[in-house]
Amino acid sequence: MSPLNQLQVYAAPAGRVLLSLIFVISGAQKLFGYGATQQYMEYMGIPGALLPLVILTELGGGLALLLGYKARLVAFLLAGFAILSGLLFHLVPSFGMEGMDAQMQLINFWKNVSIAGGMLMVTAFGAGSVSIDRTSVAPAE
Repeated sequence: MSPLNQLQVYAAPAGRVLLSLIFVISGAQKLFGYGATQQYMEYMGIPGALLPLVILTELGGGLALLLGYKARLVAFLLAGFAILSGLLFHLVPSFGMEGMDAQMQLINFWKNVSIAGGMLMVTAFGAGSVSIDRTSVAPAE
């Protein structure tokens, strides 16, 4: 096995695990802090009734990505979720802020954009060989 192929075997699942953690942890936190999360969503102008869908997306999608199950589809959907939540919870609120508060919101927005970029890489190249899907695009030699 070439060094490039060997790197792909280990890098794909490592990347998937790292990308999935933010969703699994965030979903679990929302589940166990349901009332406070629902209040925060409503404060931000998002209907609290959407919280079960958010938890399902984060926790279910994060676990599916972690295991490499339907990874391309899940990663594509999580990319959209990351952009949408970044817009709603970080970029738009930053318009009314100044100084460090605005800067922190913009940093969080760009982190969401970066997460979406990682998800699109999974969408493009697959879950890798160490996954339920066992899919990947072979690197060019």
